[in-house]
Amino acid sequence: MNHTARTRTVVSSAMLVAALGAGVTGCGSDGNALSSTPYDAADQIVFNAPTGKAKQADPDKPLEVTLKSGEGRITDVTATDATGRYVAGELAADGGRWHSTSPLAANAHYTVRVSTEDDDGAPGRKVLDFDTTKTVSKKTLGVTFGPEAGEYGVGQPVVANLDQPVKDKAQRAVVESGLRVDSVPAVQGSWYWVSDKELHYRPKEYWPAHATVQVHSNLDGIKITDQLRGGKSKDLKITIGDKVEAITDAATHQLTFYKNGEVINTIPVTTGKPGFETRNGVKVVLEKQYFVRMRGTTVGIAEGSSDSYDLPVYYATRVTWSGEYVHAAPWSVGSQGYANVSHGCTGMSTGNAEWFFDHVRAGDVVKVVNSGGHAMEDFGNGFGDWNLDWKKWGTGSALSGAAQNGSAPRDSVRLRPAAA
Repeated sequence: MNHTARTRTVVSSAMLVAALGAGVTGCGSDGNALSSTPYDAADQIVFNAPTGKAKQADPDKPLEVTLKSGEGRITDVTATDATGRYVAGELAADGGRWHSTSPLAANAHYTVRVSTEDDDGAPGRKVLDFDTTKTVSKKTLGVTFGPEAGEYGVGQPVVANLDQPVKDKAQRAVVESGLRVDSVPAVQGSWYWVSDKELHYRPKEYWPAHATVQVHSNLDGIKITDQLRGGKSKDLKITIGDKVEAITDAATHQLTFYKNGEVINTIPVTTGKPGFETRNGVKVVLEKQYFVRMRGTTVGIAEGSSDSYDLPVYYATRVTWSGEYVHAAPWSVGSQGYANVSHGCTGMSTGNAEWFFDHVRAGDVVKVVNSGGHAMEDFGNGFGDWNLDWKKWGTGSALSGAAQNGSAPRDSVRLRPAAA
């Protein structure tokens, strides 16, 4: 007796029992014959991967599950490997075929769970296990995530540095789809290809205060090119602190310090004078240095000129790699709150600089408005990621449909000069 005949017999029996008297239930726990234990769907489906231990599947070939006959349909297929990685797939509208759409990993064990139903709607199940061959590639792609584990501000992007360049868009899509970022609470976010070897991830808006962010690569064993497969990578976990935003208005010479949306402090400052105007836009705290020696020669000012300087600077909060800081500037206290006299940094009194230094962390947002300077660089001089609107940010993803070949910005570079 085939499973269709069995189902029809069960349904008929259930109807007969129900007719004999109230209070008597059918086969299922809820009185529905179709809620009975699913039948074995082995005789209903065809699977294209070998399931015996003696044979292994080619990881470069897609999985396929099809109906053996015209009866019934496939309702769902899930495929995962031993580490919990899911294989993406598509199910035909008529339920006659499912096939994978994401690559398999080499040297991996997979479990495939197939759900079906027959013409009467009775559910069928089949669990299949198989292994993939151990393919040896000449090169593996290593991924290093940043920043280091710890607590950061709401503006901190996640960075993925690759040890091999990936230029082709289709190959970039494979890499990007294997890089996973999860946060609690969950937010909408996306990767942006800064260069052939560097990606940045940020949410649509700043991270929620006190969020937990976990970053993981699913690329181990995944084919990227004929000669390149993904390698093992170390996971990253960071936490997000309070929402801190320091907004400097270069026209009013005031820095307003916000914490979780509330004004905590207002500090008189000086920013860049004509010819040395401070960059406009959103920056992110990169690091804090109690002492920095700042010299004009490091930012292109000739020694001996009227603008040259060589100063010991304290409570220095770096916001660009090219030398822009928020720092103590006791020599300009008379101008703070009234005029812009610096060489590009945001200067304040020593007491205010110490307070600022103690109340910010890496990843906090530092924004400058109404300066005559040019806009903060999107990449390459710190984290200017937030100066791209969400639509423009989406064009940097290999999964968004926007071509990036030949147009990605250069690698981030760490320049160490400082401007007073």
